[in-house]
Amino acid sequence: MRFLASALLGAAIAAQAAVASPIRARSPYVMKEEHYAPREYTKLDRANGESAVHLQIGLKQGNMKELIRHLHEVSDPDHERYGQHLSGDEVDDLVRPKKETSELVEEWLRENGVEDIGYNSAKDWITIHLPIEFAERLLDTEYHNYKHEDGHIIARTTHWSLPRHLHAHIDTIQPTTSFFRGAANAATWVEMAPEVPASYKKPSNGSIAAVCNVTSVTPECFATLYQTKGYHTKASNKNSIGFTNYLGEIPIRPDTELFLKKYRPEAVSSAKTFKQYSIDGGPEQDGPLTLNQSLEDISHEANLDVQAISGISWKTPIFSYSTGGQPPFIPDPATPTNTNEPYLTWVNWLLQQRNIPPIISTSYGEPEQSIPPSYMERVCNQFAMVGARGTTLFFSSGDRGLGGTNTCYTNDGTNTYKFIPDFPASCPYVTTVGATMNFQPEESAYRPSRNVSGVFRDLYASGSGFSDYFDRPAWQDNVVSEYVDNLGDLYDGLYNKDGRAYPDLAAQGLYFAYFWNGTEGTISGTSASTPLTAGIFALVNDALLASGKKQLGFLNPWLYKKGYKGLTDITKGYSHGCNVEGFPVTEGWDPITGFGTPDFPKLVKLAGAHGY
Repeated sequence: MRFLASALLGAAIAAQAAVASPIRARSPYVMKEEHYAPREYTKLDRANGESAVHLQIGLKQGNMKELIRHLHEVSDPDHERYGQHLSGDEVDDLVRPKKETSELVEEWLRENGVEDIGYNSAKDWITIHLPIEFAERLLDTEYHNYKHEDGHIIARTTHWSLPRHLHAHIDTIQPTTSFFRGAANAATWVEMAPEVPASYKKPSNGSIAAVCNVTSVTPECFATLYQTKGYHTKASNKNSIGFTNYLGEIPIRPDTELFLKKYRPEAVSSAKTFKQYSIDGGPEQDGPLTLNQSLEDISHEANLDVQAISGISWKTPIFSYSTGGQPPFIPDPATPTNTNEPYLTWVNWLLQQRNIPPIISTSYGEPEQSIPPSYMERVCNQFAMVGARGTTLFFSSGDRGLGGTNTCYTNDGTNTYKFIPDFPASCPYVTTVGATMNFQPEESAYRPSRNVSGVFRDLYASGSGFSDYFDRPAWQDNVVSEYVDNLGDLYDGLYNKDGRAYPDLAAQGLYFAYFWNGTEGTISGTSASTPLTAGIFALVNDALLASGKKQLGFLNPWLYKKGYKGLTDITKGYSHGCNVEGFPVTEGWDPITGFGTPDFPKLVKLAGAHGY
């Protein structure tokens, strides 16, 4: 992202000059937002005031309603504007804040000694670098260290304030109350001896049975099962696919090369040619894992993503985005701690680019209740802006079913038992992917809790839910309301019947063959089904572009109107999680497998491509 901010040191010096003076404001400070720390976090001591914080200030956007109108028109297959996606400049013009908003916020910052103010191209986000102790004064709050149960430590607060006259001009400021971590949706790392699911039956289709091994599922199996086998890309010069990496993840080229040599030898060159982008200090790497990296056990997720995509979508160019932010907290005054919110940093960087891939896959997410609604809405709006430009954003639905085991309690101070939906899976402007297992028939992915060599592994179940914050979009009304009506009073009060429901579709997500640190193993999760699905739809876009047509773009209106006919309905399984069997998988749409799994030839035909 091309922010105008200068180096961190310069901002820190300017800010410290203002620390000695009281915060100045036109109007009294009033609390803007309060949000509880999630149950998984333990409050520790005060944050190191000399550490730096990278504040992102979301200004009130100019005409977001108009942008959403454009998004729906260009994404509706029955609308005359279908496929006429907006340019980056057109999107920026729609969301740019009013002059008054920018002037008032900038006045407040400058009057308090903040001179290095960075804007994105739409000028709806301001970025500043400050010592935590000055951010506390600016926002009338206190930052503390919070430790996640996995050992991860971040500096956050549970409330912050603004001068009263700025409340209508600023939607959100983070990192403050958001405990967003961007955890990978991978249920299992390397497993050398996977268990055959109890429900597995050998496929009756000889072609599928010959290439599909339920304990190590390979690209040849996917290509046979979803019928991409034999398709040759025709528009790779016009097409591309991207995937995101967070928390220090980086795809390892030598591992990808080993994978492709074994399972897709004609595509092996893509291990060397996929492009890497470093965002906000995200890692880049061409060689193998170092000893320290292997000891830290990183890059399972990144390796899975690039291998799943390259194994199905050759010759489509691949882009890897590695975004810095939220490393473990190091309480050393000489070492500034980066506590960025990774999704926002990534999507704002992406929106500055004037050419972005038609499809991007993300295999990360976490409970909605760990994120303040104001921040969630703004991040979701940024995803809508990407969709208006013609890009499909695939996100994984999660691996804890309805919310895990013994963890389904609200984060509002009442500690009420309730199903826990995930974000960004619940954002209406992304296409959310669930996971299946077995082959004929496929069923929703599920593996019960178990003890492996003395280590407890929580259940793995395809993520399922109804948002507590986002209303059900119009394109979901018919199928979701029918499903909810058929449930009757089952689980009444435990989920929001009127919320955006997910997932939208599904694909294989159990025991993917992959390589890590030079060794082959298997890995499971919607982290696997999501890049696989993205790769299949990249081939659909290839067929469209080769036919002289536009890419699919924001997928959901098309998917719910006609695209669902190109998916194989899954009718077996349950959502599981929250100590119950959960929602049932049914005929038609359900909140575990969506409309089902891809049937590539049907999808190509429904999309309107020629010659396949």
